[in-house]
Amino acid sequence: MNPVKVTYVSAFADNYIWFIHGLPEKHAEKQIIIVDPGDKTPVIEAIEDFAYIPKAILITHHHADHTAGVSDLVEKYQIPVYGPAQEHIPAITHKLKQDDTINFESMGLTFSILDVPGHTSGHIAYSGHGLLFIGDTLFAGGCGRIFEGTPKQMHHSLSKLSALDNTTNIYCAHEYTQDNLKFAQVVEPNNTYLLKRIEQTNKLRDKLYPTVPASLELEKQTNPFLRFDLDSVRLAAEGFAHKPLNTPADVFKTVRYWKDTLD
Repeated sequence: MNPVKVTYVSAFADNYIWFIHGLPEKHAEKQIIIVDPGDKTPVIEAIEDFAYIPKAILITHHHADHTAGVSDLVEKYQIPVYGPAQEHIPAITHKLKQDDTINFESMGLTFSILDVPGHTSGHIAYSGHGLLFIGDTLFAGGCGRIFEGTPKQMHHSLSKLSALDNTTNIYCAHEYTQDNLKFAQVVEPNNTYLLKRIEQTNKLRDKLYPTVPASLELEKQTNPFLRFDLDSVRLAAEGFAHKPLNTPADVFKTVRYWKDTLD
């Protein structure tokens, strides 16, 4: 059982802002680390409603829906801001890169940093305690658009994530799962794991429940952007491209472009 409690507030149309709570054995359950606060208002409301004690902010990348609330939160709570060294985000006090480690001793929490460029050029992720805060690189059932990086970079980033423990819980920043799974079914209409996930996802969304987090194991069973090395996805991508695809990276690039044409 994972001992780390994670809660959230919603922002905008579909963003999740995650709160990572300190460990009970540290008597730190009220202490929180705030992940990607694009909007200050729901964060402040939750802090006041539940008497949370903000200790830090983690940023995965520079897009405004992940950072717009940071400056006001820093001014109000005087807390440090951790974020990607390769992106220009003025509020950052601790610049991070691959294999850096951050330790919140009073909370009993430690996270290691993964460089995962593709969606943006300097995107990072935070990994620890069986949790992965991945921003917009990997979504439940999908992956982020490639805005600043290259398909090669994104393929490498997703390959890096695939190598993590299958029990890792993936905390992405958006509720895109239903749309993502519709496309996944276009790619693999006979994937039984996927059909079951679609049914479960629809039941959750009918009740307005979040579909995040999801385990890495489930993503590898159902997410076409982590299945680029499988024949079923390669053959589907070749059918779309009308040509042979010689490498998993070529398959990934084609599947990403395929979804872009449908969005």
